[in-house]
Amino acid sequence: MRKALVVGIDYYESITPLYGAVDDAHSVKAMLERHADGSVNFGVNLKSGTAPRDAVKRQELKELIRELFAGDGEIALLYFAGHGHLDITGGYLCASDCETGDDGVPLAEIMTLATKSHIQNKVIILDCCHSGIAGDSPTNAKVSEISDGVTILTASTAEQYAEENDEGGVFTSLLVDALGGAAANLVGDVTPGGVYAHIDQSLGPWAQRPVFKTNVKRFVSLRKVQPPLQLSDLRRISEFFPDAGSQFQLDPTYEPERPQPLPPDVPPPNLENTVVFAILQKYNRNGLVVPEGAPHMWHAAMQSKTLRLTALGEHYRRLARKGLI
Repeated sequence: MRKALVVGIDYYESITPLYGAVDDAHSVKAMLERHADGSVNFGVNLKSGTAPRDAVKRQELKELIRELFAGDGEIALLYFAGHGHLDITGGYLCASDCETGDDGVPLAEIMTLATKSHIQNKVIILDCCHSGIAGDSPTNAKVSEISDGVTILTASTAEQYAEENDEGGVFTSLLVDALGGAAANLVGDVTPGGVYAHIDQSLGPWAQRPVFKTNVKRFVSLRKVQPPLQLSDLRRISEFFPDAGSQFQLDPTYEPERPQPLPPDVPPPNLENTVVFAILQKYNRNGLVVPEGAPHMWHAAMQSKTLRLTALGEHYRRLARKGLI
């Protein structure tokens, strides 16, 4: 079972209203509900506060979070966009009826619910100010206390505000990008680590800094997208490079395009080799292999150079060798 609680609050009775949190929540819901091929992904419970008639009250938000982490299952994901509050007692998620901020839902309470949950993977994604305090020790701000199976991804550090622009939260726009495929690995999985890397690389050194905290043995996939390589092609990497450090020898028969005028000593292309070369070119475009002593793959073939694996290529060679792809 994969379930997600997605909350966006624009309407606040006493606090300054927001204008993009609800739209952000709808964008995240749309990404989480289905994989890229249209198959079902998360069962999403969307709660949005846009006006007095659908305000998200503190008690309701608290109960929704309790319900999210109750029971068993593969993954429970909490996404919150709205106001956050920080004071000496800790961090809070602000509901529509909050007056001072510290009357919101305490992050420490949310972490306790996640810690005690029997669900295998708990993912907490917060697009609100001061959200980076989530998971921190209540007695030592330099120490995070995260139980097994918990991952936290926040828009900013404990000291920072979460930025918005005309289209909504800066963090969430990058999150949606990542879930859409920008953070996918070569087998089509979008993991929390990949999402963080995409967001972190997209924000400059002077912008808000996302925070990533996790205690997992392996990353769970948040969404499946179309991989840039067919998995059948990717699996052949251990066929072409059977051992660590091995290289693939090319020659002109691998390249289907011939130079003009054609030198007399250039052999014609071999159909079987050109099929292999097309796969190797995909490896090159995805950062798995590079030619040795040649600027491009065409030159490598025509000059009978070799290809070597990059560090990323060696990673996938090992996976293929072990039958993990």
